[in-house]
Amino acid sequence: MDINFPLILVLAVFITGGIWLFDWIFLSKKRQKNIQAVEKQFTGIPQSSQTVSSSTEDRNVEKKREAFEKAKSVAGQEPLLVEYAKSFFPVLAIVLVLRSFILEPFQIPSESMVPTLEVGDFILVNKFTYGIRLPVIRTKIIDVNDPKRGDVMVFFPPNEERYFIKRVIGLPGDKLSYINNVLTINGVEMPQEFMRSEGASSRREHCARANSSYHVVKETLGEHVHDMRKCIVPSELSRGDSYTVPEGHYFMMGDNRDNSSDSRVWGAVPEERIVGKAFAIWMHWEDLLSLPSFGRVGSIQ
Repeated sequence: MDINFPLILVLAVFITGGIWLFDWIFLSKKRQKNIQAVEKQFTGIPQSSQTVSSSTEDRNVEKKREAFEKAKSVAGQEPLLVEYAKSFFPVLAIVLVLRSFILEPFQIPSESMVPTLEVGDFILVNKFTYGIRLPVIRTKIIDVNDPKRGDVMVFFPPNEERYFIKRVIGLPGDKLSYINNVLTINGVEMPQEFMRSEGASSRREHCARANSSYHVVKETLGEHVHDMRKCIVPSELSRGDSYTVPEGHYFMMGDNRDNSSDSRVWGAVPEERIVGKAFAIWMHWEDLLSLPSFGRVGSIQ
């Protein structure tokens, strides 16, 4: 089961903030009264800047000062839970704001976006490009921009609560077909420019099972150009089908076209399930046994 980190973070902020607020309204007043009572009890003790007449008297005054400071500290002592809440609340609140409304980091877990994104890439996702949304419930409160064809987008697929990352292929109202790894949108075939051939990396891949190899091409989606990988022998997903994108939905496909579970499997993505736009790779780290690298750092095309 996937951990709902946004929900945990929101709850942590509300709990720590609630404890802090409860202490400020109710408990702090009692501590302040206790401190005033201690100050009243020790009235008349000379301040540290004042001098006394003899060393014996000086020692007695110093003991009284120490007793006063200790009693004052005890009277004003915050409960341990309140101390922790005050320490964690500002940090958690900042993380919540940054993660919910500005930037969120993700790690790429699969090869569905190869060659654009590789397993182990750590990416940054812009959370406000497509509008400001409330955390957890994902209700949009401020409109900003709509997704554009060619954007790399993080979202929740229909009927699933896991983050996915794919490329925006179809916009609301588009009619598209994908036949033998050739994409046609609204009757216009999207150009592909051959770049190189490469073999399959795993026997589990369709291309390996088909005893074939990949072509890496530059695919043009209107004004957007990006790298895409396709098998010379198309998989079942890529052999042929047509789709119409409903209003308020987006058709998503992985750049590793024959090895991607995407809108060809589970349909178009509703607008309300959008998370944000992936725009940069900031680190690559495949597993704990490897060393992080920064050779892939850069913008996502």
